[in-house]
Amino acid sequence: MPQPSLQPAVDDIADRQAELAAIIRRFTPDLGVQPTAIGPLHFIRSDAPSDTLHMVHKPALCVLAQGRKEVRLHGESYFYDPLNYLVVSVTLPLAGQVVEASPEQPYLCARIDIDPAQITQLIADSSPIGVPAPPPGRGLFLDRVDSSLLDALLRLVRLLDTPQDIPMLAPMALREIFYRLLRGQQGQRLYELAVVDSQAHRVTRAIEWINQHYIEPLRIEELAQRVNLGVSTLHHRFKAITAMSPLQYQKQLRLQEARRLLLAESLEVSAAAFRVGYESPSQFSREYSRLFGASPLKDLAKLRSLA
Repeated sequence: MPQPSLQPAVDDIADRQAELAAIIRRFTPDLGVQPTAIGPLHFIRSDAPSDTLHMVHKPALCVLAQGRKEVRLHGESYFYDPLNYLVVSVTLPLAGQVVEASPEQPYLCARIDIDPAQITQLIADSSPIGVPAPPPGRGLFLDRVDSSLLDALLRLVRLLDTPQDIPMLAPMALREIFYRLLRGQQGQRLYELAVVDSQAHRVTRAIEWINQHYIEPLRIEELAQRVNLGVSTLHHRFKAITAMSPLQYQKQLRLQEARRLLLAESLEVSAAAFRVGYESPSQFSREYSRLFGASPLKDLAKLRSLA
């Protein structure tokens, strides 16, 4: 018996991606990250491959209409393209680089910021949601784009042409998008992080606490007590989600903020080091060089030349 062809489904997805690309092009007259009239929705455009950009990435869904990007998490690489979407489910220090883009075929991305409270409410409203249950993994994952997710995303971005409908219809479209993420093959990763009082949720609380207090000395015993986890459990689950220990995570936050201060506020290296919690400028310079590949002064000179 002949097997059914997958071509119609592939063509349907290609048509949806072409429509998404056309909408993003219309709403990105400039390069870089562009806000939209829908608060959580941003469009990103690049007409050429980029240098590595370091960032502290908040929870978000990223869907590409064109191009290809590499994201690195503490030495691990994740490549995604129009066939695979990226979800960052917890706040993570990442390095990203557009690897495929041109003026004729620019990199075009739709990013939707994820409010964890909305995921928690959606789970409460629809439980049991019946999500797949793979082993716990990183707070960053790739999954296959399908027509259901693209349909929901297109319903959201089409609202930009009828702004009067955004207040009523955008929340419903966002809710469906988050539902589709939970029902995806990797949905359990998002699910377990949002379920209040699960071990994974307690780790997310630890992550957010470090983000808010990264300048302060980090005492693991106190942090474990704060989120009601044993010290060894916190270490194990924290590294499973972020690929880093809590101290390594804090270090990356400090260094990325110091880099921002050096560039935006023209601080001296020692002043930036003290501002983010370092007591030793020499230790700061060594760790800065390991993360960014150059000393603070050389890195700053390169960033300014690129600007």
